[in-house]
Amino acid sequence: MATPIGIGIIGGSPERGWALDAHLPAIKASPDLELRAVSTSRKETALKATEAFGVPAYDNAAELVARDDVDLVVVNVKVPHHFELVSAAIDAGKAVFCEWPLGNGLEETSELARKANAAGVRNFIGLQARSGPEFNHIRQLIADGYVGEVLSSSIVASGANWGAQVEQCNAYCLDARSGASMLMIPVGHTMDGVCYCLGEVAHLSADMAIRRTQSHIVDTGGIQPMTVPDQILVSGQFQSGAMLSIHYRGGMSTGTNFLWEINGTEGDLTITAAYGLAEMTPLHVSGAKAGEAQAPIVTPDSFVWASGNPEGVALNVAQAYSLIVEDLRDGGKRAPDFNHAVLRHRMLSAMEKAAATGQRQTYL
Repeated sequence: MATPIGIGIIGGSPERGWALDAHLPAIKASPDLELRAVSTSRKETALKATEAFGVPAYDNAAELVARDDVDLVVVNVKVPHHFELVSAAIDAGKAVFCEWPLGNGLEETSELARKANAAGVRNFIGLQARSGPEFNHIRQLIADGYVGEVLSSSIVASGANWGAQVEQCNAYCLDARSGASMLMIPVGHTMDGVCYCLGEVAHLSADMAIRRTQSHIVDTGGIQPMTVPDQILVSGQFQSGAMLSIHYRGGMSTGTNFLWEINGTEGDLTITAAYGLAEMTPLHVSGAKAGEAQAPIVTPDSFVWASGNPEGVALNVAQAYSLIVEDLRDGGKRAPDFNHAVLRHRMLSAMEKAAATGQRQTYL
């Protein structure tokens, strides 16, 4: 059996957060991965992390990155800190897996990709929707001709955050300076999965608006100004010729919170979910050939390749780790990397430019 890949997580709080909910269960479930160290922003949480996880923990990332037994550095902190911490891993010659978005905007993302490529270090981006069982099944159904030629793809979804209420831990997402807007997070993750299934978009137009100027912080009673759009409309055309429409709205609806329809010459697929963060919520797929009534389509177990069958939000992250392990061991390129992150940032930047200028944009 191959030696496990040593993981060091920057942003490994033992109290709450994405590492605790997703990364750590995924790592624990895999015989190919082993947690070797974590770092947090404060000494007291580092001490708690050592006790909780049974590995060395630091209150600064530099000591973690310097460890010889850390093979893959996982950057799991807020976006404004990504550039500094990913750069540190690259400078140390370590493979690095960064949560999405890679950088705070296209310029930072492009620079990190350039640095990683120049240094020759393996790099991976946390766009795990495309690793999910349902997205891979949908992709296969499309490739097998289930709907025939794809004519159009339509999405209506709720961003969960960016609504009338927000928890304190997510309030920073409403600040345009954070790099964690509704466009970057739910739209970015979902559209990466959509493009994985249907191909890239040849051109697009967009409108965006801030319809709520503030949000109530439910656990503190405070008010958070909203400086990012909470209404996003995008229309366009895929390279295949199929048409695209997207409407993301902040908060949650009393009606539809995620509906993705794929219409084709021979049939249709309908994908629903509890909310619009398609990378972290189960998708329910149904479909029918022309003239038939739609019925559920069960995703076969063959699309679940992660070890240990982790549940909830850990599943897609575990699926992504499985691809990363294979890439690190055989030099392959199954998992999305920093170059792919640049492509997706270019798409989102094109949406912003289209909304700002009123002109149709391309990004390829």
